[in-house]
Amino acid sequence: MKHSVNRPPTPDEDDVADGFEKDKVTLREIINVKLVESGEKENLMELVRDRLVECGWKDEMRIACREHVKKKGRKDVTVDELIRVITPKGRASVPDSVKAELLNRIQNFIVSAAL
Repeated sequence: MKHSVNRPPTPDEDDVADGFEKDKVTLREIINVKLVESGEKENLMELVRDRLVECGWKDEMRIACREHVKKKGRKDVTVDELIRVITPKGRASVPDSVKAELLNRIQNFIVSAAL
């Protein structure tokens, strides 16, 4: 910010761009609102949960959590730390078939909702 005695501060270009971005509604936000309003988001969440259980992903994450706790010691691990350590592994290990099915369902929703 550039300051002056006689006038309010002039925002830098970065500040103007940040303000503009905050006011702009993204396509992702619009789709999310439509998914929630229609109840489809809950259906998609249930689909993902079911598919992850079917493929054994949930069991893998449970094992990874237990191994981390065993390695660090039960009293020395916090939930926040466990989430921080396991989340990247979990996201990376979601099967491509689950991602593809979810993407397909979202695309079909967008087409049917005519967004």
